[in-house]
Amino acid sequence: MRILLLEDDQILCDSLKEFLELEGYKVDVAHRGPEVFDLTFTHKYDLYILDVNVPEVDGFDVLSALKEAGDETPAIYITALTDINSISKGFAIGAEDYIKKPFDPEELLIRIKRKYQNDDELLYLNDIVYNPVTRVLKKGEQTIGLGDVQQNIFHALITAQNKIVDSYTLMDFLEQPTANALRVNLAKLKNKLGIEIKNIRGKGYMIEKV
Repeated sequence: MRILLLEDDQILCDSLKEFLELEGYKVDVAHRGPEVFDLTFTHKYDLYILDVNVPEVDGFDVLSALKEAGDETPAIYITALTDINSISKGFAIGAEDYIKKPFDPEELLIRIKRKYQNDDELLYLNDIVYNPVTRVLKKGEQTIGLGDVQQNIFHALITAQNKIVDSYTLMDFLEQPTANALRVNLAKLKNKLGIEIKNIRGKGYMIEKV
């Protein structure tokens, strides 16, 4: 899920970006209204998170212009404007939600997941829950970071549960694609996650549904 965050407070912007990326979202940032138009011209987003009081073009006018251009991307406002007129204006323009500052980043995350994450998409393996869209991997209550190589290997295996993923497909994720390097990464995955990855000799590897 790719998010565009419009926020001119550098500290808040950086902390929200880091928080959301730890949850597996891809986040691009803009600090001024016109930067949003530049970014949306070159990228497709799944969600906009917009402050209102930003330089040059405010968040209300930004979303209004995007809607007039036929952009149906959902949007959440995060703003210190708490009067009923501002809230009404935000929803009238087409926002999906409105969060008043200051707020706990967990609240924003809950709002995002409630509206845009379908639990039917989640994959389960023992005590592991994996979202193949955001690529967030949780073991119990802990979010696990794997690094790009092991993340890609795990994604390929978990999304093909009960099916063999051939070795050459998995080796494509390696910087130095050799059978030994693949075995090392698979061993690290097994140890880190406490899972079984079956070696189907001469064919590839697979994760079986439990």
